[in-house]
Amino acid sequence: MADAAKRNSYLDENQNRFIEQLQQWLAIPSISTLSEHKADVARAADWVRERLQAIGFPEAKTIATTGHPLVYAESMLDKNTPTLLVYGHYDVQPVDPVKEWQTPPFEPTIRDGNIYCRGASDDKAQVMLVLAALEAWFAVNGALPINVKILLEGEEEAGGASITRYVQDNPELLQADAALICDTHMVHPEQPSLVTSLRGILYTEITVSGAKTDLHSGSYGGVAPNPIHALCILINRLKGEDGVIQIPELAAATPTPTAAEKSFLQEDPLHIQDALCTEMGVTELVGEKNYPPLERLGVRPTLEVHGIRGGFTGEGAKTVIPATALAKVSLRLPANIDPDDAFTWLQKAVRRNMPAGHRVQLTNLHSGKGFYIHPDSRYIQAASQALESVYGTPPVFMREGGSIPIAALFDTILKTPVVLMGFGLPDDTIHAPNEKFSLDQFNKGMKTVADFLGRLAGQPTGPAT
Repeated sequence: MADAAKRNSYLDENQNRFIEQLQQWLAIPSISTLSEHKADVARAADWVRERLQAIGFPEAKTIATTGHPLVYAESMLDKNTPTLLVYGHYDVQPVDPVKEWQTPPFEPTIRDGNIYCRGASDDKAQVMLVLAALEAWFAVNGALPINVKILLEGEEEAGGASITRYVQDNPELLQADAALICDTHMVHPEQPSLVTSLRGILYTEITVSGAKTDLHSGSYGGVAPNPIHALCILINRLKGEDGVIQIPELAAATPTPTAAEKSFLQEDPLHIQDALCTEMGVTELVGEKNYPPLERLGVRPTLEVHGIRGGFTGEGAKTVIPATALAKVSLRLPANIDPDDAFTWLQKAVRRNMPAGHRVQLTNLHSGKGFYIHPDSRYIQAASQALESVYGTPPVFMREGGSIPIAALFDTILKTPVVLMGFGLPDDTIHAPNEKFSLDQFNKGMKTVADFLGRLAGQPTGPAT
Protein backbone atom coordinates (compact mmCIF):
# COMPACT_ATOMS: atom_id res chain seq x y z
CA MET A 1 0.00 0.00 0.00
CA ALA A 2 2.88 2.34 0.72
CA ASP A 3 4.20 1.95 -2.80
CA ALA A 4 0.71 2.53 -4.22
CA ALA A 5 0.52 5.83 -2.31
CA LYS A 6 3.97 6.78 -3.64
CA ARG A 7 2.90 6.01 -7.19
CA ASN A 8 -0.23 8.11 -6.80
CA SER A 9 1.83 10.96 -5.36
CA TYR A 10 4.21 10.69 -8.30
CA LEU A 11 1.28 10.88 -10.71
CA ASP A 12 -0.18 13.91 -8.94
CA GLU A 13 3.16 15.72 -8.81
CA ASN A 14 3.82 15.11 -12.51
CA GLN A 15 0.33 15.61 -13.92
CA ASN A 16 1.10 19.07 -15.31
CA ARG A 17 4.08 17.64 -17.16
CA PHE A 18 1.99 14.79 -18.52
CA ILE A 19 -0.60 17.29 -19.75
CA GLU A 20 2.08 19.41 -21.41
CA GLN A 21 3.40 16.31 -23.18
CA LEU A 22 -0.14 15.40 -24.22
CA GLN A 23 -0.55 18.87 -25.69
CA GLN A 24 2.59 18.33 -27.78
CA TRP A 25 1.17 15.08 -29.14
CA LEU A 26 -2.30 16.48 -29.72
CA ALA A 27 -0.88 19.38 -31.74
CA ILE A 28 0.26 16.91 -34.41
CA PRO A 29 -2.64 16.61 -36.90
CA SER A 30 -2.42 12.85 -37.37
CA ILE A 31 -5.53 12.45 -39.54
CA SER A 32 -5.12 8.98 -41.00
CA THR A 33 -7.85 9.21 -43.64
CA LEU A 34 -6.42 12.27 -45.42
CA SER A 35 -3.37 11.64 -47.60
CA GLU A 36 -2.05 15.18 -47.07
CA HIS A 37 -1.49 14.28 -43.40
CA LYS A 38 0.58 11.16 -44.04
CA ALA A 39 3.76 12.84 -42.75
CA ASP A 40 1.89 14.08 -39.67
CA VAL A 41 0.74 10.55 -38.86
CA ALA A 42 4.35 9.35 -39.09
CA ARG A 43 5.43 12.25 -36.88
CA ALA A 44 2.86 11.28 -34.25
CA ALA A 45 4.19 7.71 -34.33
CA ASP A 46 7.75 8.94 -33.81
CA TRP A 47 6.62 11.15 -30.94
CA VAL A 48 5.06 8.32 -28.96
CA ARG A 49 7.96 5.98 -29.75
CA GLU A 50 10.37 8.50 -28.25
CA ARG A 51 8.09 8.90 -25.25
CA LEU A 52 8.08 5.14 -24.67
CA GLN A 53 11.87 5.06 -24.86
CA ALA A 54 12.09 7.85 -22.29
CA ILE A 55 9.86 6.18 -19.69
CA GLY A 56 11.49 2.75 -19.69
CA PHE A 57 11.13 0.99 -23.06
CA PRO A 58 14.54 1.69 -24.66
CA GLU A 59 13.93 -0.68 -27.59
CA ALA A 60 10.56 0.79 -28.59
CA LYS A 61 10.32 0.94 -32.37
CA THR A 62 8.15 2.03 -35.26
CA ILE A 63 7.15 -0.67 -37.71
CA ALA A 64 6.64 0.27 -41.35
CA THR A 65 3.49 -1.02 -43.05
CA THR A 66 1.84 -0.51 -46.43
CA GLY A 67 -0.19 2.17 -44.64
CA HIS A 68 0.66 4.12 -41.50
CA PRO A 69 3.31 2.83 -39.07
CA LEU A 70 2.75 0.76 -35.95
CA VAL A 71 4.62 1.41 -32.70
CA TYR A 72 5.75 -1.56 -30.60
CA ALA A 73 7.48 -1.81 -27.22
CA GLU A 74 7.88 -4.45 -24.56
CA SER A 75 9.25 -5.04 -21.08
CA MET A 76 9.60 -8.75 -20.39
CA LEU A 77 10.61 -9.70 -16.86
CA ASP A 78 9.79 -13.35 -16.29
CA LYS A 79 7.90 -15.96 -18.31
CA ASN A 80 6.15 -17.00 -15.10
CA THR A 81 4.77 -13.47 -14.65
CA PRO A 82 1.51 -12.44 -16.36
CA THR A 83 1.83 -10.52 -19.63
CA LEU A 84 -0.42 -7.59 -20.48
CA LEU A 85 -0.81 -6.39 -24.07
CA VAL A 86 -1.67 -2.67 -24.21
CA TYR A 87 -3.38 -1.33 -27.33
CA GLY A 88 -4.14 2.21 -28.41
CA HIS A 89 -4.18 4.42 -31.50
CA TYR A 90 -2.60 7.75 -32.26
CA ASP A 91 -4.51 8.67 -35.41
CA VAL A 92 -7.51 10.99 -35.30
CA GLN A 93 -10.63 11.88 -37.25
CA PRO A 94 -10.91 14.82 -39.67
CA VAL A 95 -11.99 18.12 -38.09
CA ASP A 96 -14.83 19.34 -40.33
CA PRO A 97 -16.84 21.48 -39.82
CA VAL A 98 -13.97 23.68 -38.64
CA LYS A 99 -16.20 26.73 -38.08
CA GLU A 100 -17.98 24.94 -35.21
CA TRP A 101 -14.79 24.62 -33.14
CA GLN A 102 -14.51 27.22 -30.38
CA THR A 103 -10.72 27.01 -30.62
CA PRO A 104 -8.56 25.65 -33.47
CA PRO A 105 -8.84 21.83 -33.54
CA PHE A 106 -5.09 21.24 -33.28
CA GLU A 107 -4.30 23.93 -30.72
CA PRO A 108 -4.85 22.02 -27.44
CA THR A 109 -6.72 24.34 -25.10
CA ILE A 110 -7.52 23.87 -21.42
CA ARG A 111 -10.74 25.36 -20.09
CA ASP A 112 -13.38 24.33 -17.56
CA GLY A 113 -11.28 21.40 -16.36
CA ASN A 114 -11.03 19.84 -19.83
CA ILE A 115 -8.50 19.71 -22.63
CA TYR A 116 -10.03 20.49 -26.02
CA CYS A 117 -8.45 19.18 -29.23
CA ARG A 118 -9.12 16.66 -31.96
CA GLY A 119 -8.00 13.28 -30.61
CA ALA A 120 -8.20 14.36 -26.96
CA SER A 121 -10.60 11.60 -25.93
CA ASP A 122 -10.19 9.35 -28.96
CA ASP A 123 -7.54 8.22 -28.20
CA LYS A 124 -4.40 10.21 -27.35
CA ALA A 125 -5.27 11.25 -23.78
CA GLN A 126 -6.33 7.70 -22.97
CA VAL A 127 -3.04 6.33 -24.32
CA MET A 128 -1.11 8.99 -22.41
CA LEU A 129 -2.70 8.13 -19.07
CA VAL A 130 -1.58 4.52 -19.58
CA LEU A 131 1.95 5.70 -20.34
CA ALA A 132 1.85 7.85 -17.19
CA ALA A 133 0.87 4.82 -15.10
CA LEU A 134 3.73 2.80 -16.59
CA GLU A 135 6.17 5.66 -15.92
CA ALA A 136 5.04 5.80 -12.28
CA TRP A 137 5.90 2.12 -11.81
CA PHE A 138 9.34 2.58 -13.39
CA ALA A 139 10.03 5.72 -11.35
CA VAL A 140 8.82 4.48 -7.95
CA ASN A 141 9.53 0.74 -8.14
CA GLY A 142 12.33 0.57 -10.70
CA ALA A 143 10.42 -1.89 -12.88
CA LEU A 144 6.93 -2.92 -13.93
CA PRO A 145 5.17 -5.56 -11.82
CA ILE A 146 4.30 -7.68 -14.86
CA ASN A 147 5.40 -8.23 -18.44
CA VAL A 148 4.00 -5.53 -20.73
CA LYS A 149 3.75 -5.38 -24.50
CA ILE A 150 2.51 -2.20 -26.19
CA LEU A 151 1.07 -2.03 -29.71
CA LEU A 152 -0.13 1.33 -31.05
CA GLU A 153 -1.54 1.94 -34.50
CA GLY A 154 -2.15 4.86 -36.83
CA GLU A 155 -5.09 3.53 -38.85
CA GLU A 156 -7.88 2.91 -36.33
CA GLU A 157 -9.93 5.70 -37.86
CA ALA A 158 -9.20 4.39 -41.35
CA GLY A 159 -10.17 0.73 -41.04
CA GLY A 160 -7.10 -0.74 -39.32
CA ALA A 161 -5.92 -2.90 -42.23
CA SER A 162 -2.22 -2.76 -41.27
CA ILE A 163 -2.65 -3.83 -37.65
CA THR A 164 -5.02 -6.60 -38.73
CA ARG A 165 -2.30 -8.08 -40.96
CA TYR A 166 0.34 -7.58 -38.27
CA VAL A 167 -1.68 -9.39 -35.60
CA GLN A 168 -2.47 -12.22 -37.99
CA ASP A 169 1.21 -12.56 -38.96
CA ASN A 170 2.69 -12.22 -35.44
CA PRO A 171 0.52 -14.12 -32.95
CA GLU A 172 3.52 -15.48 -31.01
CA LEU A 173 5.13 -12.05 -30.57
CA LEU A 174 1.86 -10.59 -29.29
CA GLN A 175 0.86 -13.49 -27.08
CA ALA A 176 -0.38 -12.25 -23.70
CA ASP A 177 -2.52 -13.29 -20.76
CA ALA A 178 -4.77 -10.26 -21.15
CA ALA A 179 -5.10 -7.10 -23.24
CA LEU A 180 -5.96 -3.59 -22.07
CA ILE A 181 -7.75 -1.12 -24.32
CA CYS A 182 -8.49 2.38 -23.03
CA ASP A 183 -10.66 3.63 -25.89
CA THR A 184 -14.17 3.61 -24.42
CA HIS A 185 -16.14 5.86 -22.09
CA MET A 186 -17.81 5.71 -18.67
CA VAL A 187 -21.48 6.42 -18.10
CA HIS A 188 -20.80 9.24 -15.59
CA PRO A 189 -17.72 10.90 -14.04
CA GLU A 190 -18.71 9.56 -10.62
CA GLN A 191 -19.90 6.14 -11.82
CA PRO A 192 -17.15 4.02 -13.39
CA SER A 193 -18.09 1.33 -15.86
CA LEU A 194 -16.50 -1.55 -17.73
CA VAL A 195 -17.50 -2.49 -21.24
CA THR A 196 -18.05 -6.24 -21.56
CA SER A 197 -19.41 -6.29 -25.11
CA LEU A 198 -18.96 -4.41 -28.36
CA ARG A 199 -21.09 -4.73 -31.45
CA GLY A 200 -19.51 -5.65 -34.76
CA ILE A 201 -19.86 -3.49 -37.84
CA LEU A 202 -20.67 -3.93 -41.51
CA TYR A 203 -20.22 -0.76 -43.59
CA THR A 204 -21.66 -0.90 -47.10
CA GLU A 205 -22.37 1.16 -50.16
CA ILE A 206 -25.64 0.71 -52.08
CA THR A 207 -25.58 1.94 -55.69
CA VAL A 208 -28.86 2.10 -57.61
CA SER A 209 -28.87 2.65 -61.39
CA GLY A 210 -31.68 3.54 -63.79
CA ALA A 211 -31.29 4.99 -67.27
CA LYS A 212 -27.95 5.09 -69.07
CA THR A 213 -27.72 8.86 -68.55
CA ASP A 214 -29.39 11.69 -66.65
CA LEU A 215 -32.78 12.57 -68.13
CA HIS A 216 -35.01 15.65 -68.48
CA SER A 217 -37.91 15.29 -66.04
CA GLY A 218 -40.33 16.95 -68.44
CA SER A 219 -39.58 14.64 -71.33
CA TYR A 220 -39.18 11.42 -69.34
CA GLY A 221 -40.88 12.03 -65.97
CA GLY A 222 -43.62 9.50 -65.28
CA VAL A 223 -41.97 6.64 -67.17
CA ALA A 224 -38.26 6.84 -66.36
CA PRO A 225 -36.74 5.03 -63.35
CA ASN A 226 -35.55 7.42 -60.64
CA PRO A 227 -32.66 5.90 -58.65
CA ILE A 228 -32.92 8.42 -55.77
CA HIS A 229 -36.60 7.69 -55.27
CA ALA A 230 -35.95 3.94 -55.59
CA LEU A 231 -33.12 4.19 -53.05
CA CYS A 232 -35.44 5.92 -50.58
CA ILE A 233 -38.07 3.22 -51.05
CA LEU A 234 -35.46 0.49 -50.61
CA ILE A 235 -34.09 1.99 -47.40
CA ASN A 236 -37.61 2.36 -45.98
CA ARG A 237 -38.29 -1.28 -46.78
CA LEU A 238 -35.06 -2.34 -45.05
CA LYS A 239 -35.98 -0.33 -41.93
CA GLY A 240 -39.27 1.49 -41.60
CA GLU A 241 -40.45 4.27 -39.32
CA ASP A 242 -40.98 1.71 -36.53
CA GLY A 243 -37.21 1.03 -36.45
CA VAL A 244 -37.62 -2.68 -37.17
CA ILE A 245 -34.92 -4.07 -39.48
CA GLN A 246 -36.46 -6.29 -42.14
CA ILE A 247 -33.65 -8.85 -42.43
CA PRO A 248 -35.13 -12.15 -41.13
CA GLU A 249 -31.81 -13.95 -40.68
CA LEU A 250 -30.46 -11.06 -38.60
CA ALA A 251 -33.52 -11.04 -36.37
CA ALA A 252 -33.26 -14.79 -35.81
CA ALA A 253 -29.57 -14.59 -34.86
CA THR A 254 -29.90 -11.68 -32.40
CA PRO A 255 -29.34 -12.94 -28.82
CA THR A 256 -31.56 -12.24 -25.83
CA PRO A 257 -29.95 -10.54 -22.80
CA THR A 258 -29.83 -12.40 -19.50
CA ALA A 259 -32.59 -11.75 -16.98
CA ALA A 260 -30.24 -9.59 -14.88
CA GLU A 261 -29.17 -7.55 -17.91
CA LYS A 262 -32.78 -7.22 -19.05
CA SER A 263 -33.74 -5.83 -15.66
CA PHE A 264 -30.91 -3.25 -15.74
CA LEU A 265 -31.71 -2.23 -19.32
CA GLN A 266 -35.41 -1.84 -18.52
CA GLU A 267 -35.07 -0.01 -15.19
CA ASP A 268 -32.23 2.31 -16.31
CA PRO A 269 -31.15 3.04 -12.71
CA LEU A 270 -28.46 5.49 -13.88
CA HIS A 271 -30.98 7.50 -15.94
CA ILE A 272 -28.93 7.04 -19.09
CA GLN A 273 -31.99 7.55 -21.27
CA ASP A 274 -32.50 11.10 -19.96
CA ALA A 275 -28.78 11.81 -20.34
CA LEU A 276 -28.90 10.66 -23.97
CA CYS A 277 -31.69 13.11 -24.77
CA THR A 278 -29.71 15.92 -23.14
CA GLU A 279 -26.49 15.04 -24.96
CA MET A 280 -28.21 14.85 -28.35
CA GLY A 281 -30.46 17.85 -27.78
CA VAL A 282 -33.63 15.88 -28.58
CA THR A 283 -36.90 15.41 -26.72
CA GLU A 284 -37.41 11.71 -27.37
CA LEU A 285 -35.54 8.61 -28.52
CA VAL A 286 -36.53 6.71 -31.65
CA GLY A 287 -36.31 3.05 -32.60
CA GLU A 288 -37.96 -0.27 -31.88
CA LYS A 289 -40.69 0.32 -29.30
CA ASN A 290 -40.70 -3.32 -28.15
CA TYR A 291 -37.22 -2.92 -26.66
CA PRO A 292 -36.01 -0.43 -24.03
CA PRO A 293 -33.63 2.30 -25.25
CA LEU A 294 -30.57 0.82 -23.51
CA GLU A 295 -31.13 -2.52 -25.21
CA ARG A 296 -31.46 -0.78 -28.56
CA LEU A 297 -28.28 1.16 -27.80
CA GLY A 298 -25.92 -1.67 -26.89
CA VAL A 299 -27.48 -5.06 -27.62
CA ARG A 300 -29.81 -4.90 -30.63
CA PRO A 301 -28.54 -4.63 -34.23
CA THR A 302 -28.87 -1.31 -36.03
CA LEU A 303 -29.18 -0.14 -39.63
CA GLU A 304 -28.16 3.46 -40.23
CA VAL A 305 -27.92 5.62 -43.37
CA HIS A 306 -24.85 7.87 -43.28
CA GLY A 307 -25.26 9.72 -46.54
CA ILE A 308 -27.04 9.76 -49.90
CA ARG A 309 -25.53 11.10 -53.10
CA GLY A 310 -27.10 11.63 -56.50
CA GLY A 311 -28.83 14.08 -58.81
CA PHE A 312 -28.67 17.85 -58.45
CA THR A 313 -28.21 19.60 -55.08
CA GLY A 314 -26.67 22.89 -56.18
CA GLU A 315 -28.10 26.38 -55.94
CA GLY A 316 -31.15 27.03 -58.09
CA ALA A 317 -33.11 24.45 -60.08
CA LYS A 318 -32.19 21.71 -62.51
CA THR A 319 -34.98 19.35 -63.55
CA VAL A 320 -32.93 16.21 -63.92
CA ILE A 321 -33.77 12.57 -63.26
CA PRO A 322 -30.42 11.10 -62.18
CA ALA A 323 -28.96 7.99 -63.74
CA THR A 324 -27.51 6.74 -60.44
CA ALA A 325 -27.82 7.23 -56.70
CA LEU A 326 -25.66 6.00 -53.85
CA ALA A 327 -26.16 5.49 -50.12
CA LYS A 328 -23.70 4.67 -47.35
CA VAL A 329 -25.38 2.18 -45.02
CA SER A 330 -24.00 0.41 -41.96
CA LEU A 331 -25.16 -2.38 -39.68
CA ARG A 332 -24.03 -2.68 -36.05
CA LEU A 333 -24.10 -6.34 -35.14
CA PRO A 334 -24.37 -8.31 -31.88
CA ALA A 335 -21.09 -9.95 -30.92
CA ASN A 336 -22.19 -13.45 -31.96
CA ILE A 337 -22.94 -12.50 -35.59
CA ASP A 338 -20.29 -12.82 -38.30
CA PRO A 339 -20.21 -9.71 -40.54
CA ASP A 340 -19.74 -11.90 -43.64
CA ASP A 341 -22.99 -13.69 -42.84
CA ALA A 342 -24.69 -10.35 -42.26
CA PHE A 343 -23.49 -9.11 -45.66
CA THR A 344 -25.05 -12.14 -47.36
CA TRP A 345 -28.31 -11.53 -45.48
CA LEU A 346 -28.28 -7.86 -46.45
CA GLN A 347 -27.67 -8.75 -50.10
CA LYS A 348 -30.76 -10.95 -50.10
CA ALA A 349 -32.84 -8.25 -48.43
CA VAL A 350 -31.69 -5.58 -50.90
CA ARG A 351 -32.53 -7.75 -53.91
CA ARG A 352 -35.89 -8.73 -52.41
CA ASN A 353 -36.90 -5.13 -51.66
CA MET A 354 -35.47 -3.33 -54.68
CA PRO A 355 -38.16 -1.46 -56.67
CA ALA A 356 -38.71 -2.74 -60.22
CA GLY A 357 -36.99 -1.08 -63.16
CA HIS A 358 -33.69 -0.44 -61.38
CA ARG A 359 -30.34 -2.17 -61.03
CA VAL A 360 -28.58 -2.36 -57.67
CA GLN A 361 -25.08 -3.15 -56.44
CA LEU A 362 -24.09 -3.69 -52.80
CA THR A 363 -20.43 -3.22 -51.84
CA ASN A 364 -18.81 -4.23 -48.53
CA LEU A 365 -16.48 -1.31 -47.70
CA HIS A 366 -15.26 -2.71 -44.39
CA SER A 367 -16.39 -4.86 -41.50
CA GLY A 368 -15.33 -6.08 -38.07
CA LYS A 369 -16.57 -8.67 -35.62
CA GLY A 370 -18.08 -7.87 -32.26
CA PHE A 371 -16.66 -8.86 -28.90
CA TYR A 372 -17.87 -10.24 -25.56
CA ILE A 373 -16.11 -11.08 -22.30
CA HIS A 374 -17.85 -12.54 -19.26
CA PRO A 375 -17.96 -10.17 -16.26
CA ASP A 376 -16.67 -12.99 -14.04
CA SER A 377 -13.31 -13.09 -15.89
CA ARG A 378 -10.51 -12.62 -13.37
CA TYR A 379 -9.09 -9.82 -15.51
CA ILE A 380 -12.42 -7.98 -15.52
CA GLN A 381 -12.61 -8.49 -11.77
CA ALA A 382 -9.11 -7.04 -11.32
CA ALA A 383 -10.13 -4.01 -13.40
CA SER A 384 -13.33 -3.70 -11.38
CA GLN A 385 -11.38 -3.67 -8.11
CA ALA A 386 -8.96 -1.07 -9.45
CA LEU A 387 -11.82 1.22 -10.51
CA GLU A 388 -13.56 0.85 -7.16
CA SER A 389 -10.30 1.62 -5.35
CA VAL A 390 -9.89 4.95 -7.18
CA TYR A 391 -13.51 6.03 -7.67
CA GLY A 392 -14.86 4.76 -4.37
CA THR A 393 -17.75 2.88 -5.98
CA PRO A 394 -17.90 -0.38 -7.95
CA PRO A 395 -18.27 -0.13 -11.72
CA VAL A 396 -21.33 -1.17 -13.68
CA PHE A 397 -20.92 -3.58 -16.59
CA MET A 398 -22.11 -2.16 -19.91
CA ARG A 399 -22.61 -3.41 -23.44
CA GLU A 400 -21.28 -0.74 -25.79
CA GLY A 401 -23.03 -0.04 -29.07
CA GLY A 402 -19.86 0.96 -30.90
CA SER A 403 -17.25 -1.23 -32.54
CA ILE A 404 -13.55 -1.71 -31.86
CA PRO A 405 -12.49 -4.38 -34.38
CA ILE A 406 -9.09 -4.87 -32.71
CA ALA A 407 -10.82 -6.22 -29.58
CA ALA A 408 -12.44 -8.98 -31.60
CA LEU A 409 -9.13 -9.60 -33.40
CA PHE A 410 -7.25 -10.08 -30.12
CA ASP A 411 -10.06 -12.37 -28.96
CA THR A 412 -10.20 -14.56 -32.07
CA ILE A 413 -6.57 -14.55 -33.29
CA LEU A 414 -4.60 -14.26 -30.06
CA LYS A 415 -7.23 -15.90 -27.80
CA THR A 416 -6.49 -13.09 -25.35
CA PRO A 417 -9.12 -11.79 -22.89
CA VAL A 418 -9.67 -8.08 -23.48
CA VAL A 419 -10.33 -5.51 -20.76
CA LEU A 420 -12.11 -2.43 -22.13
CA MET A 421 -11.45 0.15 -19.44
CA GLY A 422 -11.96 3.59 -20.91
CA PHE A 423 -12.16 6.94 -19.14
CA GLY A 424 -13.92 9.08 -21.70
CA LEU A 425 -17.25 10.70 -20.85
CA PRO A 426 -20.47 10.72 -22.87
CA ASP A 427 -20.15 14.45 -23.62
CA ASP A 428 -16.59 14.26 -25.00
CA THR A 429 -17.99 14.79 -28.54
CA ILE A 430 -15.54 12.40 -30.18
CA HIS A 431 -15.54 12.59 -34.00
CA ALA A 432 -17.27 15.99 -33.69
CA PRO A 433 -16.22 19.62 -33.15
CA ASN A 434 -14.89 20.59 -29.71
CA GLU A 435 -13.73 17.10 -28.73
CA LYS A 436 -12.48 17.14 -25.15
CA PHE A 437 -11.13 15.03 -22.30
CA SER A 438 -11.60 15.68 -18.60
CA LEU A 439 -8.39 16.39 -16.67
CA ASP A 440 -9.98 14.84 -13.58
CA GLN A 441 -10.62 11.68 -15.59
CA PHE A 442 -7.02 11.80 -16.75
CA ASN A 443 -5.83 11.85 -13.13
CA LYS A 444 -8.16 9.09 -12.01
CA GLY A 445 -7.47 7.07 -15.14
CA MET A 446 -3.71 6.93 -14.71
CA LYS A 447 -4.13 5.97 -11.03
CA THR A 448 -6.61 3.24 -11.97
CA VAL A 449 -4.31 1.76 -14.60
CA ALA A 450 -1.36 1.83 -12.16
CA ASP A 451 -3.51 0.00 -9.59
CA PHE A 452 -4.68 -2.49 -12.24
CA LEU A 453 -1.08 -3.37 -13.14
CA GLY A 454 -0.35 -4.17 -9.50
CA ARG A 455 -3.41 -6.40 -9.21
CA LEU A 456 -2.38 -8.39 -12.28
CA ALA A 457 0.96 -9.17 -10.60
CA GLY A 458 -0.91 -11.51 -8.29
CA GLN A 459 -2.71 -13.34 -11.07
CA PRO A 460 -1.73 -16.76 -12.42
CA THR A 461 -0.62 -17.01 -16.03
CA GLY A 462 -2.50 -18.96 -18.65
CA PRO A 463 -6.18 -19.06 -19.69
CA ALA A 464 -8.55 -16.99 -17.57
CA THR A 465 -11.17 -18.67 -15.46
